[in-house]
Amino acid sequence: MKTTRKRYSADFKARVALEAIRGDLTLAELAPKHGVHHTMIASWKRQAIEGMAGTFFRGW
Repeated sequence: MKTTRKRYSADFKARVALEAIRGDLTLAELAPKHGVHHTMIASWKRQAIEGMAGTFFRGW
């Protein structure tokens, strides 16, 4: 039996990552709330933090 991989929109990933960065809930608490494994949330959080510097970069 072949299963289809679930794809998440960039908007969904950003909202979940922002919630993880805020730190009001743990990753273990966020996972069932959004139906995503906690390691995926950790990965999205890490990507968001690393990509944040690019927001303020000026390539003159």
